[in-house]
Amino acid sequence: QVQLVESGGGLVQAGGSLRLSCAASGSIFSIRAMGWHRQAPGKQRELVATITSGGITNYADSVKGRFIISRTNANNTVYLQMNSLKPEDTAVYYCNADVVITFRRRIIDSWGQGTQVTVSS
Repeated sequence: QVQLVESGGGLVQAGGSLRLSCAASGSIFSIRAMGWHRQAPGKQRELVATITSGGITNYADSVKGRFIISRTNANNTVYLQMNSLKPEDTAVYYCNADVVITFRRRIIDSWGQGTQVTVSS
């Protein structure tokens, strides 16, 4: 009913920047919070940043001051601008959204398939 498609991952040198995008599509009535999580090899998935429909943001301490989350409600897209990247930022990044679908206005916790970000030292 809902699909989230991420793009923008890749390989970058330490200190560089990448911008991730995630577009939601399907039977969407509205989207509440959207966010990014990441999972490094051998580690648990962790929250990176979230943004409410009103634009209130929240960041993990490890990315504060370096990453910026934003969204465009008109096209159901969330972005993650990643600056001053470090090797420890290497992970698969997943998009997440709390979607209110058209069917009975149910809320679905939706996830993207993930995009790899690799930061070389």
